[in-house]
Amino acid sequence: MLKGINPILSPELLKILSEMGHGDEIVIADGNFPGASMAKKLIRADGISAPAMLDAVLSVIPLDQYDDNNFVLMKIVEGDTVVPVIWDTYEEILNKYEPKAHMEHIERFCYYDRAKEAYAVIATGEAAQYANIIVKKGCIIRK
Repeated sequence: MLKGINPILSPELLKILSEMGHGDEIVIADGNFPGASMAKKLIRADGISAPAMLDAVLSVIPLDQYDDNNFVLMKIVEGDTVVPVIWDTYEEILNKYEPKAHMEHIERFCYYDRAKEAYAVIATGEAAQYANIIVKKGCIIRK
């Protein structure tokens, strides 16, 4: 255990977050996401919700401050009647760590293409639909 580090951040995940550089992306995937077939590196986080994982990840990495497209969700597929209420929770977590950031939404297959290029995918046990997130890592700015 490490002092001050959220315990759901496994040693493997902490290593990956540390390895990532400015501009690298990581996917926080829900339980329906095809992570195993898309991921360059797959981290299993079964039993952990996507909001809990998002909160833990954003507690240790900043978003890319030079790219407004640094927090990406999948657009609702046309004709789908799902209302992704989890997005409200994501917005609260995002505002906690990055109050100037905003959520970007991209089309499903563009999302998949971008996810395939991500540094890693965290496969959570999240059951909500449209709960996948792509986060682009920024720089730690020393003062």
